[in-house]
Amino acid sequence: MAKTSGPSLSAQAYDRIRADILGGGFASGQRIKISDLVRELGFSLGAVREALSRLGSEGLVTAETNKGYCVARLSAEELDDLTETRLLIESECLSRAIRNGDLKWESGIVAAQFEMSRLPIIDPQDQSRVNPAWNAAHTRFHAALVAACDSPWLLQLREMLFVQSERYRVATVSHDGGRRDLAAEHRRIAEKAIARDEAAAVEALRAHLGMTRKILLETGVAPRGGEG
Repeated sequence: MAKTSGPSLSAQAYDRIRADILGGGFASGQRIKISDLVRELGFSLGAVREALSRLGSEGLVTAETNKGYCVARLSAEELDDLTETRLLIESECLSRAIRNGDLKWESGIVAAQFEMSRLPIIDPQDQSRVNPAWNAAHTRFHAALVAACDSPWLLQLREMLFVQSERYRVATVSHDGGRRDLAAEHRRIAEKAIARDEAAAVEALRAHLGMTRKILLETGVAPRGGEG
Protein backbone atom coordinates (compact mmCIF):
# COMPACT_ATOMS: atom_id res chain seq x y z
CA MET A 1 0.00 0.00 0.00
CA ALA A 2 1.44 3.36 -1.05
CA LYS A 3 2.38 5.78 1.70
CA THR A 4 1.50 9.43 1.56
CA SER A 5 4.30 11.94 2.02
CA GLY A 6 2.61 14.96 3.55
CA PRO A 7 -0.65 16.84 3.29
CA SER A 8 -2.69 16.73 0.07
CA LEU A 9 -2.66 19.65 -2.36
CA SER A 10 -6.12 20.72 -1.19
CA ALA A 11 -4.91 20.66 2.42
CA GLN A 12 -1.88 22.76 1.48
CA ALA A 13 -4.10 25.21 -0.37
CA TYR A 14 -6.42 25.35 2.63
CA ASP A 15 -3.53 26.11 4.98
CA ARG A 16 -2.21 28.90 2.73
CA ILE A 17 -5.56 30.61 2.15
CA ARG A 18 -6.58 30.24 5.80
CA ALA A 19 -3.29 31.76 6.94
CA ASP A 20 -3.82 34.70 4.59
CA ILE A 21 -7.34 35.30 5.91
CA LEU A 22 -6.31 35.07 9.56
CA GLY A 23 -3.16 37.09 8.90
CA GLY A 24 -5.00 40.02 7.35
CA GLY A 25 -4.05 39.27 3.76
CA PHE A 26 -7.69 39.62 2.75
CA ALA A 27 -10.05 42.44 3.70
CA SER A 28 -13.48 41.94 5.22
CA GLY A 29 -15.92 41.09 2.43
CA GLN A 30 -13.20 40.93 -0.23
CA ARG A 31 -14.13 38.84 -3.22
CA ILE A 32 -11.86 35.86 -3.75
CA LYS A 33 -10.97 35.22 -7.37
CA ILE A 34 -10.26 31.53 -7.72
CA SER A 35 -8.26 32.03 -10.92
CA ASP A 36 -5.97 34.47 -9.10
CA LEU A 37 -5.40 32.01 -6.26
CA VAL A 38 -4.60 29.22 -8.72
CA ARG A 39 -2.03 31.43 -10.41
CA GLU A 40 -0.51 32.90 -7.23
CA LEU A 41 -0.41 29.74 -5.11
CA GLY A 42 0.41 27.27 -7.86
CA PHE A 43 -2.31 24.79 -6.87
CA SER A 44 -4.84 23.18 -9.17
CA LEU A 45 -8.34 24.59 -9.63
CA GLY A 46 -9.79 21.55 -7.87
CA ALA A 47 -7.49 21.93 -4.85
CA VAL A 48 -8.38 25.61 -4.44
CA ARG A 49 -12.11 24.97 -4.80
CA GLU A 50 -11.96 22.20 -2.20
CA ALA A 51 -9.99 24.45 0.16
CA LEU A 52 -12.55 27.26 -0.20
CA SER A 53 -15.41 24.85 0.41
CA ARG A 54 -13.74 23.74 3.64
CA LEU A 55 -13.15 27.35 4.70
CA GLY A 56 -16.79 28.05 3.96
CA SER A 57 -17.87 25.30 6.35
CA GLU A 58 -15.77 27.04 9.02
CA GLY A 59 -17.38 30.41 8.38
CA LEU A 60 -14.18 32.09 7.19
CA VAL A 61 -15.49 32.60 3.65
CA THR A 62 -19.00 32.76 2.25
CA ALA A 63 -20.30 31.49 -1.09
CA GLU A 64 -22.37 33.93 -3.14
CA THR A 65 -24.68 32.70 -5.87
CA ASN A 66 -23.09 33.19 -9.29
CA LYS A 67 -20.30 35.23 -7.72
CA GLY A 68 -18.02 32.66 -6.14
CA TYR A 69 -16.52 33.23 -2.71
CA CYS A 70 -15.76 36.24 -0.57
CA VAL A 71 -14.12 36.68 2.83
CA ALA A 72 -16.66 36.66 5.65
CA ARG A 73 -17.60 40.20 6.61
CA LEU A 74 -16.86 41.70 10.00
CA SER A 75 -19.85 43.07 11.88
CA ALA A 76 -20.44 44.60 15.28
CA GLU A 77 -23.32 42.22 15.93
CA GLU A 78 -21.22 39.12 15.31
CA LEU A 79 -18.31 40.63 17.25
CA ASP A 80 -20.52 41.21 20.30
CA ASP A 81 -21.93 37.69 20.18
CA LEU A 82 -18.58 36.08 19.43
CA THR A 83 -16.77 37.95 22.21
CA GLU A 84 -19.33 37.11 24.87
CA THR A 85 -19.57 33.47 23.81
CA ARG A 86 -15.80 33.09 23.71
CA LEU A 87 -15.50 34.68 27.15
CA LEU A 88 -18.07 32.25 28.51
CA ILE A 89 -16.29 29.18 27.14
CA GLU A 90 -12.66 30.27 27.43
CA SER A 91 -13.06 31.58 30.96
CA GLU A 92 -14.37 28.19 32.05
CA CYS A 93 -11.51 26.43 30.24
CA LEU A 94 -8.98 28.73 31.92
CA SER A 95 -10.52 28.27 35.37
CA ARG A 96 -10.43 24.49 35.02
CA ALA A 97 -6.86 24.61 33.74
CA ILE A 98 -5.76 26.70 36.73
CA ARG A 99 -7.36 24.22 39.12
CA ASN A 100 -5.91 21.16 37.37
CA GLY A 101 -2.62 22.45 35.99
CA ASP A 102 0.75 21.08 37.06
CA LEU A 103 4.36 22.17 36.54
CA LYS A 104 4.32 20.97 32.94
CA TRP A 105 1.29 23.17 32.28
CA GLU A 106 3.01 26.17 33.85
CA SER A 107 6.16 25.54 31.80
CA GLY A 108 4.10 25.36 28.63
CA ILE A 109 2.61 28.79 29.31
CA VAL A 110 6.00 30.34 30.08
CA ALA A 111 7.57 28.88 26.94
CA ALA A 112 4.70 29.95 24.69
CA GLN A 113 4.60 33.46 26.12
CA PHE A 114 8.37 33.85 25.74
CA GLU A 115 8.32 32.62 22.14
CA MET A 116 5.54 35.06 21.24
CA SER A 117 7.33 37.97 22.91
CA ARG A 118 10.43 37.39 20.76
CA LEU A 119 8.62 37.64 17.44
CA PRO A 120 7.56 40.83 15.61
CA ILE A 121 3.80 41.17 15.23
CA ILE A 122 4.03 42.68 11.76
CA ASP A 123 5.41 40.53 8.96
CA PRO A 124 8.95 41.79 8.17
CA GLN A 125 8.40 40.80 4.53
CA ASP A 126 4.99 42.47 4.19
CA GLN A 127 4.17 45.41 6.43
CA SER A 128 0.49 45.20 5.50
CA ARG A 129 -0.13 41.94 7.32
CA VAL A 130 0.45 40.19 10.62
CA ASN A 131 3.54 38.00 10.89
CA PRO A 132 2.46 34.36 10.29
CA ALA A 133 5.08 33.17 12.79
CA TRP A 134 3.66 35.48 15.48
CA ASN A 135 0.13 34.34 14.65
CA ALA A 136 1.17 30.71 15.12
CA ALA A 137 2.89 31.51 18.42
CA HIS A 138 -0.17 33.45 19.57
CA THR A 139 -2.36 30.44 18.85
CA ARG A 140 0.00 28.19 20.84
CA PHE A 141 0.00 30.63 23.76
CA HIS A 142 -3.77 30.69 24.14
CA ALA A 143 -3.87 26.90 23.75
CA ALA A 144 -1.19 26.53 26.43
CA LEU A 145 -3.25 28.61 28.88
CA VAL A 146 -6.12 26.14 28.76
CA ALA A 147 -4.15 22.94 28.10
CA ALA A 148 -4.91 21.53 31.56
CA CYS A 149 -8.68 21.92 31.14
CA ASP A 150 -10.33 18.56 31.78
CA SER A 151 -13.18 18.92 29.27
CA PRO A 152 -12.41 17.94 25.64
CA TRP A 153 -15.73 19.42 24.48
CA LEU A 154 -15.03 22.78 26.09
CA LEU A 155 -11.58 22.81 24.50
CA GLN A 156 -13.04 21.99 21.09
CA LEU A 157 -15.59 24.78 21.37
CA ARG A 158 -12.89 27.19 22.55
CA GLU A 159 -10.74 26.42 19.53
CA MET A 160 -13.63 27.05 17.13
CA LEU A 161 -14.38 30.40 18.75
CA PHE A 162 -10.69 31.32 18.82
CA VAL A 163 -10.36 30.87 15.06
CA GLN A 164 -13.36 33.09 14.40
CA SER A 165 -12.04 35.70 16.83
CA GLU A 166 -8.71 35.83 15.02
CA ARG A 167 -10.36 37.51 12.01
CA TYR A 168 -11.35 40.34 14.30
CA ARG A 169 -8.15 40.56 16.33
CA VAL A 170 -6.00 40.83 13.21
CA ALA A 171 -8.13 43.77 12.06
CA THR A 172 -7.16 45.76 15.17
CA VAL A 173 -3.43 45.73 14.42
CA SER A 174 -3.54 48.67 12.01
CA HIS A 175 -6.25 50.53 13.94
CA ASP A 176 -5.16 50.53 17.58
CA GLY A 177 -3.40 53.87 17.30
CA GLY A 178 -0.57 52.65 19.49
CA ARG A 179 -2.85 52.38 22.52
CA ARG A 180 -2.57 48.63 22.83
CA ASP A 181 0.27 46.71 24.46
CA LEU A 182 -0.41 43.13 23.42
CA ALA A 183 2.74 41.82 25.08
CA ALA A 184 1.64 43.28 28.43
CA GLU A 185 -1.88 41.90 28.02
CA HIS A 186 -0.59 38.41 27.36
CA ARG A 187 1.99 38.64 30.12
CA ARG A 188 -0.66 39.59 32.67
CA ILE A 189 -2.90 36.65 31.75
CA ALA A 190 0.06 34.27 31.98
CA GLU A 191 1.27 35.63 35.31
CA LYS A 192 -2.15 35.44 36.94
CA ALA A 193 -2.76 31.94 35.61
CA ILE A 194 0.58 30.63 36.89
CA ALA A 195 -0.03 32.34 40.23
CA ARG A 196 -3.29 30.32 40.40
CA ASP A 197 -5.27 33.54 40.81
CA GLU A 198 -8.34 32.32 38.99
CA ALA A 199 -10.42 35.48 39.33
CA ALA A 200 -7.60 37.80 38.24
CA ALA A 201 -6.65 35.57 35.31
CA VAL A 202 -10.22 35.49 34.03
CA GLU A 203 -10.50 39.26 34.46
CA ALA A 204 -7.25 39.73 32.50
CA LEU A 205 -8.65 37.53 29.74
CA ARG A 206 -11.87 39.55 29.72
CA ALA A 207 -9.91 42.83 29.42
CA HIS A 208 -7.79 41.33 26.63
CA LEU A 209 -10.77 40.29 24.52
CA GLY A 210 -12.67 43.43 25.42
CA MET A 211 -9.92 45.63 24.01
CA THR A 212 -10.28 43.99 20.60
CA ARG A 213 -14.00 44.69 20.63
CA LYS A 214 -13.48 48.27 21.83
CA ILE A 215 -11.01 49.15 19.07
CA LEU A 216 -13.09 47.63 16.29
CA LEU A 217 -16.30 49.31 17.39
CA GLU A 218 -14.70 52.72 17.93
CA THR A 219 -12.95 52.69 14.56
CA GLY A 220 -15.94 51.32 12.65
CA VAL A 221 -13.94 48.36 11.33
CA ALA A 222 -16.76 46.11 12.54
CA PRO A 223 -19.81 48.20 11.54
CA ARG A 224 -23.37 47.84 12.73
CA GLY A 225 -25.51 46.08 10.20
CA GLY A 226 -22.49 44.29 8.69
CA GLU A 227 -21.98 47.01 6.08
CA GLY A 228 -18.22 46.80 5.80
